[in-house]
Amino acid sequence: MTTFIPGTPLPGEYSAFAAGYVGKAQSYADPVQKLSDQLNEVLDLLRDLPADKQLHRYGTGKWSVMEVLGHITDAERIFAYRALRVARNDQTPLPGFDENSYVPAAEAERCDWAELIEEFEHVRRASVLMFKHIPDAAWSHTGIASGAAVSVRALAYIMIGHVIHHVEILRDRYLI
Repeated sequence: MTTFIPGTPLPGEYSAFAAGYVGKAQSYADPVQKLSDQLNEVLDLLRDLPADKQLHRYGTGKWSVMEVLGHITDAERIFAYRALRVARNDQTPLPGFDENSYVPAAEAERCDWAELIEEFEHVRRASVLMFKHIPDAAWSHTGIASGAAVSVRALAYIMIGHVIHHVEILRDRYLI
């Protein structure tokens, strides 16, 4: 069976806010493969992180590494849910979310680090399988999320770019 490769999203398939995430990911021709590969990159980066680094914050009011990982997992769920709804041609506008209220509400720092890692791993594996099974024609379906048009393929690239964004911050500001 040949794998369908959807192509990179075009302007108009995502919001101005998401353009930065899409820009970070648009060099990847096969978003499903990149989502899978990226899982291993994140696991390699974070799996064996010492306990003192897990709670590290690079500044006052900044999220800890545990909170960043919790945020990445929450956002992944939301982006995947949006992709599922849009892929199924559901035209119900989908609301935005405020990551700055989600992070403290999640209380990620009370969780076991290995379980946070495992949770991200399971959520990402579920995302990969969902995208693998999206019918070819559904990749170009569009819907409304956070008040803007978004396509299924854009959501895959947004997921990739969102993780790239946070991994860059983790490397540059937390894990130095």
